[in-house]
Amino acid sequence: MHPQYHHRFEDGRHHYSQSGPSGTQVLAVITLLPLGGMLLALAGLTLAGTVIGMLISIPLFLIFSPVIVPAAIVLRLAVAGFLASGAFGLTGLSSLSYVKNRVRRVTGAERYTLDQAKDQAERRVTDMADYVG
Repeated sequence: MHPQYHHRFEDGRHHYSQSGPSGTQVLAVITLLPLGGMLLALAGLTLAGTVIGMLISIPLFLIFSPVIVPAAIVLRLAVAGFLASGAFGLTGLSSLSYVKNRVRRVTGAERYTLDQAKDQAERRVTDMADYVG
């Protein structure tokens, strides 16, 4: 609920019946003013530190830029290569898994033991040898 301020209009001026800020408003200003001042001072110190750091680092970057720029390019290319390698490897593994599952579905074959797979391969080779002649 908001307080209602009563005012009178005399001599072309407004006269408010409330004389000034309340005690809680004064207390809020008294406590928040030093806090705001400290935060403003910290912001100023941060800005000053940033400017000083840039004034020191910019000449170093200009001096070492023939080394830093190619090193940054090589580093970016190396990271891109590792990411591409991982993506290609993941794509290859998922493709192999897809093909394995497709072959398993088409042939209706379950897992064979090594001896069963060897026997089946020998049968196919003999069948092809008989077919060829």
